[in-house]
Amino acid sequence: MEATVSNFHYGAVTPVAAFLMAWLGAALGLRCTTRAIRRGSNRVGWLALGAVSIGCGIWTMHFIAMAGFTIDGMSMKYDSGITVLSLLVAIAVVAVGVFLVGFRGTGTGVLTAAGIFTGLGVAAMHYLGMAAMHTPGGLRYSYPTVGLSILIAVVAATAALWAAMSVHGLRASFAASLIMGVAVTGMHYTGMAAVEVPFDNHGAVTQSSAGMISFLLVMVAGPLAALVMSAVIVMFDGDVILGPGEQDRLRAS
Repeated sequence: MEATVSNFHYGAVTPVAAFLMAWLGAALGLRCTTRAIRRGSNRVGWLALGAVSIGCGIWTMHFIAMAGFTIDGMSMKYDSGITVLSLLVAIAVVAVGVFLVGFRGTGTGVLTAAGIFTGLGVAAMHYLGMAAMHTPGGLRYSYPTVGLSILIAVVAATAALWAAMSVHGLRASFAASLIMGVAVTGMHYTGMAAVEVPFDNHGAVTQSSAGMISFLLVMVAGPLAALVMSAVIVMFDGDVILGPGEQDRLRAS
């Protein structure tokens, strides 16, 4: 017998907030990588900022979405060390993918390798974050659904890396980031659909909803600060905000 599991304890609040974080990280990451490719100056710095933005957006999306995950109406307790490790994994794997395509282009071989590595890394971040949950009997997974979530992660990562190098206009980047936000959030909830909890876990020690919210606020404070910093840098750089050639036209006028 399995315990009752819900991913939407707070209704639409957590999935909508999670999507917004994924979209924000993707939008900032796209503009930073566009700046790196278009101008070439300080390419390493802009690619690094793009990787941090996308990685923090994905990670923050995951843990905001996890705020709505309950077992029999009880919020779960997390290991903070493993939780932080999952953040570092998210940033690292995105950085590898971004730097690969940023310096070697979007040839089929490079893009495929970077997309697979980054997608597998994002999936690893997700399941590492799940491993941070304290459940006495452990969680079980439906492997076909896990496989589907990994496939979505790889496809989403590949599309994101291609868009980062190929989509330059502000409106096009905005649309691409929306699609990326949907894909990443969809990967999360697909992965969560694979979760099965043995009924023996019904009596697991948990923390209150208030405790969970406090934990999440502490955990997401750093990534949110990084996203805010990235947003400020993007807002004050005209080459990032404007599309291809628009900054040059303004300078010439």
